[in-house]
Amino acid sequence: MSKRTSGLNIHGILLLDKRLGVSSNRALQEVRRLFNANKAGHTGSLDPLATGLLPLCFGEATKVSALLLDDNKRYLVDIQLGVLTDTGDAEGEIIKTEPIPEISQTLLNECLQAFTGESEQVPPMYSALKHQGKKLYELARAGITIERKARKITLFEIKCLNHTNEILTLEVFCSKGTYIRSLAEDIGQYLKTVATVKSLRRLQSGQFMIEESYTIEQLAAMSVETLKNCLLSVDTPLSFIPRIELSETQAAAVLQGQAIVTKYYSSGQVRLYNQQRFLGLGALFTDGKLAPKKIFNL
Repeated sequence: MSKRTSGLNIHGILLLDKRLGVSSNRALQEVRRLFNANKAGHTGSLDPLATGLLPLCFGEATKVSALLLDDNKRYLVDIQLGVLTDTGDAEGEIIKTEPIPEISQTLLNECLQAFTGESEQVPPMYSALKHQGKKLYELARAGITIERKARKITLFEIKCLNHTNEILTLEVFCSKGTYIRSLAEDIGQYLKTVATVKSLRRLQSGQFMIEESYTIEQLAAMSVETLKNCLLSVDTPLSFIPRIELSETQAAAVLQGQAIVTKYYSSGQVRLYNQQRFLGLGALFTDGKLAPKKIFNL
């Protein structure tokens, strides 16, 4: 997340269709300049090779960005069979080639079924994970390889959309922390060859879909007011949290960080509103007491 003070205090979420060849941070800065926004951040990076859905958070929406990182994702991926690169995708150097055996539909179905469900996956060296303060891809570029711990992931669904002699096109719906590059390499091993990601596109992130997103070209052609209309409200990703309405007096106290007594007698996290204005998140207790936990200055 980056912050400055010379621009505008813009609040909301913008769904960007990131183009090929740019980093997530560069894409963020391009959109930020269009809005002249003071504070902005993205919610989980996409590699330069990858395109597709990248939610961008502005202003107070950056307070919900951590929740978006935990969202399940859906990808469209082209896997190049018979080729292995050092990065796991087409941007890397080819380090190995192998013949591609005949792959029957039965074998392919068995392969995809084998990877569906819960499993453990070893993150690739070319990733933004850190080791002793250094990002793994920085170590990898320096020729250093370290042992990585396997992490639990879930592949909810893997569909084969097309299969030629060299290219396998899949739609993958997966949990956070899943590396499609690692999945491609694992699929290659199962099929008795090697494999790498040729292209990757994110279609879904949590409740957000690629059809709702905008390209940088579309955004650049808009007026400032039209741009603002593209922003989703800050509380959009929080719709799964129960909502309660507060009076003017209660709202004023909550905005000052004070606990209050409400007419609600359940427990758990709640969204707080006053006359449609989103105030923030609080913890509700069975005796009706409410403690503010995260206030949004909208």
